[in-house]
Order: sequence, then C-alpha cells, then structure tokens
Amino acid sequence: MTGTGDDAAGPDRDDTVASPPAAPSLVPRLRLLFDDRRIVGPGRADLLEGIRDTGSIAAAGRAMGMSYKRAWTLVEDLNATFDGPLVEMHRGGRGHGGASLTELGHEVLERYRRMQALSDAAIAGDLAALAARLGPAPKAAGEGER
Repeated sequence: MTGTGDDAAGPDRDDTVASPPAAPSLVPRLRLLFDDRRIVGPGRADLLEGIRDTGSIAAAGRAMGMSYKRAWTLVEDLNATFDGPLVEMHRGGRGHGGASLTELGHEVLERYRRMQALSDAAIAGDLAALAARLGPAPKAAGEGER
C-alpha cells in the first residue's frame, strides 16, 4: 500500500494531543494553635503516624526527610504540650529500643485526622470554586531568565 490515508505523514508524525495545563489546586492545611503555639498540624500528625507504623522516631523522621534531632525535638514538644505524653520511648538493648504512641497519642492523632477530614469536607465546594478562579501560577524568581 502506498503512503495514503492516516500514515501519509510518515513515521515522524506526532499523533499526540497536547494535554491542557493542570488546573491550579488549593490545598487546605489544618493547624491547631494554643495561645499562638502550634500543637498539632499535618507534619506532626504525619510524624505520629510514622512512629505508630514503624515503632521508631528515627525511621519516622527519615521517611519524612527530617533529621533525627528534628524528629526528637518535635516529639519532646508534643509530649510537653498535652497533659500526658503522646510518645513513649523504650530503652535500647537487644531490640535497640524504639517508640510507640501512648493511649493519649492515639487519641490526639485520631481526633486530629477526624477534624481534618471534617474540615476538608466542609470547605470542598468553596475550595473548588476558588481554585477555578485562580490565574496562572506566578513564575519563580529567576525563572525564564537566561
């Protein structure tokens, strides 16, 4: 068959259709403050989940891209914020120690995630309406300069 029809342009023909640019997105983040002091937010909740899932402050911090010192500091702050500790440390030794959430730690994490889900659901319509009204994203400093 000769080069007629759809393949007439040859093998270099690009049949792909350009995708429309991704719609801008707004991301709500619930942070709980007490007297202007952050007590729980998405990062601290993620750290608590990581400790719950791994049994290790170091592993939880590493998974989040933070240093052990930073993870430890956040755990100390969380433990000092409430009327009891959220994370319990276990001494090293054969099992090399570890950490786990206390009953209060599980409660705080569960309540925070529930409040987060409820707030996300409550604002979803307004958030979508605002996202639809966003203009193009501003260029980062130096972008487009050569």
